[in-house]
Amino acid sequence: MSTNLLRSTFIALSQNRPLRRFAESSRIGRKMSGRFIAGTQVADVLRAAEALNREGISVSLDSLGENVYTEAEAHHSADIYHQLLDAIQQRGLQANVSLKLTQMGMDLDPNLAYRITSELVDHAVAADTFVRVDMEGTDYTQPTIDMTRDIHNQPNHTGRIGTVMQAYLYRCEDDIRALLADRIRIRLCKGAYKEPPTLAFPEKKDVDANYVKLMKILLTSGVYHGMATHDEAIIRATKKFVEEQGIDKRSFEFQMLYGVRRDLQHSLVKEGYNMRVYIPFGTEWYPYFMRRLAERPANVLFIAKNLLK
Repeated sequence: MSTNLLRSTFIALSQNRPLRRFAESSRIGRKMSGRFIAGTQVADVLRAAEALNREGISVSLDSLGENVYTEAEAHHSADIYHQLLDAIQQRGLQANVSLKLTQMGMDLDPNLAYRITSELVDHAVAADTFVRVDMEGTDYTQPTIDMTRDIHNQPNHTGRIGTVMQAYLYRCEDDIRALLADRIRIRLCKGAYKEPPTLAFPEKKDVDANYVKLMKILLTSGVYHGMATHDEAIIRATKKFVEEQGIDKRSFEFQMLYGVRRDLQHSLVKEGYNMRVYIPFGTEWYPYFMRRLAERPANVLFIAKNLLK
């Protein structure tokens, strides 16, 4: 099966509600996801964060979940993040948080999502940390950019909120330049949703070339950004550019996902680069898990081998 077909298959499976219900409630589902999900409770993700901090790796904590259907659910999602921000401050963790606007009620009422997210950024300021607004599908690209910029421009929020740019989108360079005008921190990734060829590069080689182009824009911007990739060719290109341009290794960070390429994470730390690992947790892990399999089919083989042990 081709890589593109595998990717399309796992993205389609990520939207299968009956399979999701079965996976999230079954023992085998939890066992399969354990490599990439820190657990279901706040205590689980804090243990994982402390372990990575001891290895010289900072983290971003993500309470999994996407669209909510009531205002009460949106506030419940926010309460989990307030717990995380308290714990980051109290335990002195090298950590920030990552959230989705649809968790905060974006589909119910954008004003609700704005208020909730702004309050979380207020809390992040008090805890001396940072809120990353994750990017979702293209229906949310412009609203996410607009809300991030609006909240960033509030008093005391400068540098305390950032977002994610997806290199597979044709519009990504223009969006990056708009965010850089406000000196907003960006996490650059390739992209993990299924988008039509009218909106996104369909071929991996074109996505990779765009990623490298955008990486160079970000690393010469004077703003602290995150290069989120497990692609060794792109990491080599980034390191080469940093060396050629005399860029400080500590002026940006590499970012990777929990449970993916731990060997590469440790080698980059040893080389003097900043490394941040994105740690997801929670009961609503299935869509995230399937998108990780879509991004890197080698993960399927890894999981199969471990299930057979």
